[in-house]
Amino acid sequence: MFGTVVVGVGIAGLARIRDLMNPMPSSPSEHLKLLGFVSRRNFGNINEAKQISLEDALRSKDIHAAFISTENRSHEETIRMFLEAGKHVLVEYPMALSSKAAHELWEMAEQKDKVLHVEHIELLTEEYKQLKKEVAGKDLVKGTLHFTGHVLDENKTGFPAFSGIARLTWLIDLFGDLTVTSATREKQNDKNYSRMTVHFQTANK
Repeated sequence: MFGTVVVGVGIAGLARIRDLMNPMPSSPSEHLKLLGFVSRRNFGNINEAKQISLEDALRSKDIHAAFISTENRSHEETIRMFLEAGKHVLVEYPMALSSKAAHELWEMAEQKDKVLHVEHIELLTEEYKQLKKEVAGKDLVKGTLHFTGHVLDENKTGFPAFSGIARLTWLIDLFGDLTVTSATREKQNDKNYSRMTVHFQTANK
């Protein structure tokens, strides 16, 4: 069995705990054993999962991998700590708030001979796989992707583009590398409203 720990118990972290404790039959998750979770808040136990300190998670020889589900701004530091401790890391997107930091983390994982995986669960859904089949072999002439969400705390999540990075991952996976041709941002603080509009171009323009 491969010992794991979940770091952060928001929506994503709680889902990780649930899935690790109740793996689907014959899935790779059956080979993972949840040995605890780490949180700044004091929970004690969640179902049968026990809370452990970050220090214990980093030190434990029985923990081989960490699932990081904290706020965006803390991803980079947490990844570094677990890689330094010799653990594999799965992190919810985005891996870091700058491409420079992300490249440094990839290099660090390679040097440590550890897996560093950025998770984007939407790319594994049947709906997305069907979408990919539908666009295969076709040329993108023009398209619009619009989505909405609640206003995010930029101190925790980073610049607003990070709240849409999952959709950028969609587009790059479907259509290859993209170049930003323009980007604008509109804010209405009195209405707690913010909108970002970005135009991209594919490699074949």
